[in-house]
Amino acid sequence: MITESLLIEFGAKKVSYAKGEIIFSQGHTARYYFQIYLGSVKMNNFNDEGKEFVQGIFSAGDSFGEPPLFIDDSYPANAVAIDAAEVFILKKEKFFELLMSNPEIHLKMTANLAKRLYFKSIMASEISSQEPEHRVLKLLDYFKLKIHHIPKDKKYMVEITRQQIADLTGLRVETVIRSIKSLEKKGELSIISRKVYR
Repeated sequence: MITESLLIEFGAKKVSYAKGEIIFSQGHTARYYFQIYLGSVKMNNFNDEGKEFVQGIFSAGDSFGEPPLFIDDSYPANAVAIDAAEVFILKKEKFFELLMSNPEIHLKMTANLAKRLYFKSIMASEISSQEPEHRVLKLLDYFKLKIHHIPKDKKYMVEITRQQIADLTGLRVETVIRSIKSLEKKGELSIISRKVYR
């Protein structure tokens, strides 16, 4: 989202994280802007029974964890490296300086946060009221059309795992697997060499 050169100009540092390493924890005060250079990161919570719920998955070029920066609050979820990752970290004060000096980036940031709110509202509705197959399709269509900008009439190879689909939809992975097989039979999806296409 923000160019590497601009991040460095304002004092960002690149930090490496091992697979599974926690970048920040739920409840910690937000003090930095984070943007992924390499790898991927998930934000998650756990319920009282220990079931994980993934709030979002982010990859190279994505930022994560910004909302608490704007409202002086703590993180509502954990951020964990899904695989080995390198992340730019910029102090909150410098991040705001960067935004004030670059209104076009400020606007992009606002649009990005709006997209995430849109996704959250869609998924909240799906999780509360829809059948598993519908939830899976809605999620895959969101990734296809809104994240990867692939036209409806073109095939999209699903990059997220069945476990990640389960975590993002509030389903069990076994339910996701059954739903994908059923959707394949209905012609909504295709499976080629274990890869799912929409």
